[in-house]
Amino acid sequence: MLKVEGLVKRFGGFTAVSNVSFKVDAGEILGLIGPNGSGKSTVFNVLSGTLAPTSGSIKFLGREIIGLPAHRIAHGGIGRTFQIPRPFKRLSLLENVAVAGYYARQLSRAKALETAERTLGLVGLPTSQSTRVDGLGAAGLKKLELAKALATDPKLLLADESLSGLDEAEMVQTAALLRKVRDEYGITIIWVEHIMGVLMPVVDRVIVLDYGEKIAEGTPSEVARNPRVIEVYLGTEAASARVAAEAVRP
Repeated sequence: MLKVEGLVKRFGGFTAVSNVSFKVDAGEILGLIGPNGSGKSTVFNVLSGTLAPTSGSIKFLGREIIGLPAHRIAHGGIGRTFQIPRPFKRLSLLENVAVAGYYARQLSRAKALETAERTLGLVGLPTSQSTRVDGLGAAGLKKLELAKALATDPKLLLADESLSGLDEAEMVQTAALLRKVRDEYGITIIWVEHIMGVLMPVVDRVIVLDYGEKIAEGTPSEVARNPRVIEVYLGTEAASARVAAEAVRP
């Protein structure tokens, strides 16, 4: 579904993403992880057209999308959530989601509201036209972000740190919701996250970034055992201890 080759993004003399290549198969949940500042959100911003890459190729469903504006990419089937939700606070939940459907899918007003009601039900938020954004907690705002993205009818969903600000129970619930989106609606997902313990049981495959470079790729179990990944997350001494422990384990 998606093929990224040699992706580079520089900001002046700083290279945020350095020669990153990967692919995503239809129906897959791909985890994109790494420490803060590793380039994860920059990759998302380039994939969604928010930023133009310095160089590289991005093909979605066989078509090169570099150079397309963000709204054209959204119309083509790539939806995304944002790490920091910014809803329209003077609109209801229903209207927030309807705007996304109206804009990205060019639906009629009636159809956009119908889609918004269905999508809010999917993520477990109230569908009443009178329910306001005020009063939603962190989990509710994350669900609203997901509902807005799903209202654009994406073939590929870019989920940007859907767990940040949530407690443990909310994290588990959100992870299960993302799996449901894939399993029941057939939407392919790339999930950027730094909370590995919740992400790993859900994703099919993992890519790890560090300082803008891809340092590992594989199944969750393969990546979790990778000494360089352990070093990035835990430090050199912890990585050496972990490798030594694995070597003597019967």
